[in-house]
Amino acid sequence: GQGMVLTTRAQILKPRVHSLVAQAEQLFTLGDTFSPETVDREFVINVTDYVHFVMGSTLDRMVRQQSPQLRLRFVPATGDDAEALRQGSTDLAIGVYDELPPEIMTQTLITDRPVCVLRKGHALAGQRMTLKRFVGLDHVQVAPRGRSGGRMDDLLHAQGLERRVLRAVPSFQAAAALVADSDYVLTLSRRVAIILAASLELVIVEPPLKLEPYAVNLIWHPRVDADPAHRWLRGLWVAAAAEVTGDSLVGARND
Repeated sequence: GQGMVLTTRAQILKPRVHSLVAQAEQLFTLGDTFSPETVDREFVINVTDYVHFVMGSTLDRMVRQQSPQLRLRFVPATGDDAEALRQGSTDLAIGVYDELPPEIMTQTLITDRPVCVLRKGHALAGQRMTLKRFVGLDHVQVAPRGRSGGRMDDLLHAQGLERRVLRAVPSFQAAAALVADSDYVLTLSRRVAIILAASLELVIVEPPLKLEPYAVNLIWHPRVDADPAHRWLRGLWVAAAAEVTGDSLVGARND
């Protein structure tokens, strides 16, 4: 009554139809001359706290200089960024992804690795962080989605050990502020640790476990791959990452 409901087949076809419509729109605008200065458009981008902290201000400066009318709406990264890209509710997503659907296009922006930080006057500052010392400390954990655990905990559990996480907070800044005023230890990204150590007088120490480096990737749906404004914005993210890291090799596409 008074409405329509999609059938199961229609639900399955919905993303494909959305993609075809977007491609058709691109077909009719291929002849347009793209100019960043005149772009009056909004992009929705899923990002983590890390992305804002490490690259946010650099990207923002580049956008202001090249496209003053462009609007960027940042929303928190979720566990299902790829589906948001498929549905078209998000234009871009940036984060650390283990597995992605085969059609999702990716580009590596930054590589990083975990380290630990302590306050400058901590009894263990400047000393080697052994596994025994590490599990004996009280920990702060960055948990953006409110879920505890992670690679560090998996490695500890494999050795029959467990760390004592007394505080779980959603952002790096909040976690580091707690460490600066206590005897907590925090494990976080090295690039973030370097920035926070200078302002909060923290000491960086190597973790007692071998934690592999990880890649921060830019991901998008193929239906927008040829869109001039989208392609230009992706290029800005690559340029921002290269400026932040000083690495001219940033931006290798993985598709």
